[in-house]
Amino acid sequence: MFFNVRELEIQAVDFAEEFPPNAIDFGADMRQIIALESSGHAEVVEEHHGKHKIIKDLRLRGRLATSFELNCARCLDPVRQDVEREFELLYRPQGSDAGRDELSVTDAEAEIGYYQGDGILLEDVLREQVVLAVPVKVICRQDCKGLCPHCGKNLNLEQCSCAVPLEDPRWAALKELRARFDH
Repeated sequence: MFFNVRELEIQAVDFAEEFPPNAIDFGADMRQIIALESSGHAEVVEEHHGKHKIIKDLRLRGRLATSFELNCARCLDPVRQDVEREFELLYRPQGSDAGRDELSVTDAEAEIGYYQGDGILLEDVLREQVVLAVPVKVICRQDCKGLCPHCGKNLNLEQCSCAVPLEDPRWAALKELRARFDH
């Protein structure tokens, strides 16, 4: 769904869209397993910059819900991650702030995004919101043992028969110091 600024100037739009798995590309590490449901409201907000300049910002308020399958950061088993998020976003035309002197950015201005052309795609907004909502690393459970660094076996399922791990060479200098003090 495309939000056209000129159309939204005439009338605000309520939306309710559903995107099946693979309709939006979230990257190779995230597999969408149920439809992404989104709903909300889109409108144009006029913002006055100085006496004569009016900027037409695009405001989106909404919510989304879906589920993903991600890989555990320790053992690589699939982990289900439910995502529910409400959002209120403000998009300004790209280049509308150009030419202004460098100023410090307020907290409110840090929350502003930019759009190019006549508007913005809902799919782009939802992709950004989902990526922000999903944790960078997930684990299948708190006591996940991960994979053996030598043979690659999942230590949650079976014990491996690898030799005792080699010492980390970064500790060698401290080990020598300890040996000196012990003698």
